[in-house]
Amino acid sequence: MVTIASLKKGQRGIIKEFSVDVVPLKLLEMGCLPGNEVSLVQIAPFNDPLYLNINGSHLAIRKATACLIEIELI
Repeated sequence: MVTIASLKKGQRGIIKEFSVDVVPLKLLEMGCLPGNEVSLVQIAPFNDPLYLNINGSHLAIRKATACLIEIELI
């Protein structure tokens, strides 16, 4: 299973279907929805959090949350 947490810097993917119960509502409101493109911009020191670009929006999420969101690599 490929997740957002397994992306390397500069890699892109498309978010697959996931359970709404797993992802915080705040991320859904910020565009972390199935079908949207996600790319890894930067990884913070100690590998947490991850700085992402999701459909033009930049956000940082914890690695634990990123492990729950499955993607398909482009």
